[in-house]
Amino acid sequence: MKTKKMVFYGLMFLPLISALIALQFLPEQIPAHYGLNNQVTRWGSKYEVLLIPIVTALMGYFFLGIAKLAAKQEENGNNNENVCMTAGIVTLILFNAMTGYTLYSGFHKIENLSSNQFDVNQLLCGILGIAMIIIGNIMPKLRMNAVTGLRTKWSMKNETTWKKSQRFGGISYMIGGVVIVVVCFLVQGIYCLLSTLGVIAVLLVIAVFYTYKIAQAY
Repeated sequence: MKTKKMVFYGLMFLPLISALIALQFLPEQIPAHYGLNNQVTRWGSKYEVLLIPIVTALMGYFFLGIAKLAAKQEENGNNNENVCMTAGIVTLILFNAMTGYTLYSGFHKIENLSSNQFDVNQLLCGILGIAMIIIGNIMPKLRMNAVTGLRTKWSMKNETTWKKSQRFGGISYMIGGVVIVVVCFLVQGIYCLLSTLGVIAVLLVIAVFYTYKIAQAY
């Protein structure tokens, strides 16, 4: 757990450190927003690169709080804290990638993302897919709590419905993650993002419906 926390804090503050160093070399005006056609729609100050790193740090504190609350609701062991920290790490990796892409686009003043060899939607959705596979693998280890996991009023009916719901949710996450990774190899741009959101929406509906059915059985 000590090593995991070191990795967590490293990912939590790396974007901010990188952005502060990059400020010395970035042009004064950088691309600040892109439209659906991948064309830059607004130029902004180079200091805007600090926004994502600040959000990353805040997100880190959020996951630390969630991990602390989840740990308090587990009498024995630290499964809940471990799962929350792992989920936090994969989320922070996503934000680190976003920061890196923002700095890369700013340095090169990219006006058309389609001309970039890296598609940001493929990159971020691919990382999200891998994160879902990792989280899905550890979800069944969660003990019943009120802050994390596949939580509905049905899944929290009793210990049996909780365990079955987390197992089903974990399998669903892993399958969804694999599907999203495959999609990222097949489509680009906004279609990749929309496909990813579609997969997640379907998974959520199926997972919630499962908790409802399993609660009726137990």
